[in-house]
Amino acid sequence: MHLYEVLRRPLVTEKNTTLLAQNKYAFEVAGEANKHQIKQAVETAFKVQVTAVNVMTVAGKTRRVGRRQVLTPSWKKAVVTLKPGDKIELFEGV
Repeated sequence: MHLYEVLRRPLVTEKNTTLLAQNKYAFEVAGEANKHQIKQAVETAFKVQVTAVNVMTVAGKTRRVGRRQVLTPSWKKAVVTLKPGDKIELFEGV
């Protein structure tokens, strides 16, 4: 897997905005990606040093579409902790 295919999108939510004070950033990542690939992708894309990567799989939810119940797809989320002093400018001002 190429490094630019690992990170899908940044997650900008109220909960993740509170994590910015602890120098942690959240991303949606590819389902096949592991911690080492996520660390390399963030360091390459944003020119920062990563100290820790926490990965979790977010289960899909049941939704109603008319009379049917369908399951939304599961996806993988990564919370990346940066070295003190490093910042990702993409999240600033949100």
